[in-house]
Amino acid sequence: MEIKLTNIFKSFDKNPVIKDISFTVKSGDIICLLGPSGSGKTTIIRLLIGAITADSGEITFDNITVPDLKLLRKIGFMPQNDAMYDDLSGEDNLKFFAGLYGMKNKEAVKRIDEVLKIVDLEADRKKFVRKYSGGMKKRLSLAAALLHEPDVLLLDEPTVGIDPVLRRSIWNQFKEMKKAGKTLIVSTHVMDEVSECDKAALIYNGKLINYDSVQSLLAGTRDGKVEDLFFMAAEQEAVS
Repeated sequence: MEIKLTNIFKSFDKNPVIKDISFTVKSGDIICLLGPSGSGKTTIIRLLIGAITADSGEITFDNITVPDLKLLRKIGFMPQNDAMYDDLSGEDNLKFFAGLYGMKNKEAVKRIDEVLKIVDLEADRKKFVRKYSGGMKKRLSLAAALLHEPDVLLLDEPTVGIDPVLRRSIWNQFKEMKKAGKTLIVSTHVMDEVSECDKAALIYNGKLINYDSVQSLLAGTRDGKVEDLFFMAAEQEAVS
């Protein structure tokens, strides 16, 4: 599913937070929304799922313009903050989401087993979420996003605050999803995660400062580190 953002502008209380951003995500790619905290990444994710609307510009998934309820079945969303019920078990949380997706009971039971295996939470399925570690909650949120087998995954800071071993495991899962034909858009402020992606959209102060393949972006740096591109953008902004 190809995703296209065209001249997207968004403000809050007359303060521009997304400033004329355009880029296209090809079907089956992993795209990184990379930028410092407060740069506008979460706002872009919210615009993509249709939770908020742009002041101007257009977002399309193939030929469907956002927002559109028909897209919700095709999109898996993992928010930055865990949206789980602490007083339910991991399994019961997934049953709740399966109900929201309109999944039939037999389909839901089978799919819950599958996603718990993917995120390595089979042994903890009956445990109350309040007893989960931060990393376990992240994995459960990912399981909920995968539950209805979406074509597109929108993942907002999915690896923030977790240990390096778990972070590697999650990225390995993302790559398996890509092999299965899924399109992934992953927001992060962790600069070295860009190397895990096919292309990266560099967001700085609400602007798209670059969008290209990771190899091309790194070739344009002074020392092979993508943060150089942000330093250069900051220098240019200071001069202007």
